[in-house]
Amino acid sequence: MNKAIALTVLVAVASTSCVSKKKYVALEDDLNNTRSVLQKTTVEKEALEDKFARIESRVADYNAKISSLTAENDEKMVQVGDLAVMSNNTKEKMIATLAKVDPEELAKARTLEDSINLAISYNLKKSITDNSNSEDIDINVDQTVVMISVSDKLLFRSGSYQVNSKAYSLLQKLADVINSEPSMEVMVEGHTDSQKVKEGAYIRDNWELSVQRSTAIIRLLQNKYKVDPKQLIAAGRGSAMPVASNDTAENRARNRRTRIVIIPNLDKFFALLES
Repeated sequence: MNKAIALTVLVAVASTSCVSKKKYVALEDDLNNTRSVLQKTTVEKEALEDKFARIESRVADYNAKISSLTAENDEKMVQVGDLAVMSNNTKEKMIATLAKVDPEELAKARTLEDSINLAISYNLKKSITDNSNSEDIDINVDQTVVMISVSDKLLFRSGSYQVNSKAYSLLQKLADVINSEPSMEVMVEGHTDSQKVKEGAYIRDNWELSVQRSTAIIRLLQNKYKVDPKQLIAAGRGSAMPVASNDTAENRARNRRTRIVIIPNLDKFFALLES
């Protein structure tokens, strides 16, 4: 009886040992298969990451090209009548400036050229005037030539070419505009009325008075406000170019003026659209 029990136990142990080994082999096979799959997956993952990196690089290149094309489009020059060309960015600045202009003045602008001139006139007047002298300054633009007319009552005493100190603020602001654009040429023209001047040691007639006044302004711009003299031109017009007849005191006052003519190149002309 005891021998029968022992034999049964031995068979059971042997059976159990055989099943466990099979499971072990199966698990080992599963492990090897899993390792193989993992290795394959890792290789595929690295390949996908590399591919994704290349795609990202191409997308970045495309975005850069798109940004470049957008910027080029913004700066693309478009024809403005017979006047010149301007970029889309410049046009946007002009529109922003015109939004600030007096509606009555804006209504006078019939063409795009008129609008450009009005915007530049507005910005320049805002830059160089204040509440105390704005009525003595008039700004006009013809093509790409900017003309600033300043009344003599702001600049000089009657019959004199000594610059009034109350004009220094205006000249400082004007110098700032000129110095900001070194390619500009600036002509300072003296104008008088037709009345005969009182002769003195240095002034014999209106021609000489107009030249002396122009030169006095230029000397201040050069010496006091550090404008490069290569940008400056002195001119005296005497009474030869009146803006009104000389038959009334009011008209003669209009004719006594200093005209500052700014001749920028095309790029600098449009730069004047900036506030």
